Amino acid sequence: MPEHSTPAAVAHRFLQAFGDRDWEALGELFAKDIAWSMPGSGTISGNAHGPEEALRRAREIAAGGVRTELLHVLVGARGVALSLRNTAEAPDGRLLDEHLATVLGIRHGLIATIDSYLSDVDGMSAFFVR
Repeated sequence: MPEHSTPAAVAHRFLQAFGDRDWEALGELFAKDIAWSMPGSGTISGNAHGPEEALRRAREIAAGGVRTELLHVLVGARGVALSLRNTAEAPDGRLLDEHLATVLGIRHGLIATIDSYLSDVDGMSAFFVR
């Protein structure tokens, strides 16, 4: 497997593209059939299918001013789990401060699945209120 497509390398490219708000680079990492699950009842919750919906979700998270801190990269046989901390403050004073695991399923060097596990589902839902 080429070094740039190892699961850890894909995970770091994912975080770099998101952090840089480089939507083209992020989209290039997604498989055509990507599925992204997010718990809760917020505007970013539910299942996103396909690169366009996944990019729409990433853009909405970024538009909320979310800052992502990487705590750990955990490599598995079929992908990578990212231990993260997300923080943000909305213009009206609402705060987001959560720990999460973002699990990337990697297939042929592309992200096929993203499953998000949150420490504060209600807090995320209140921050990204419908």
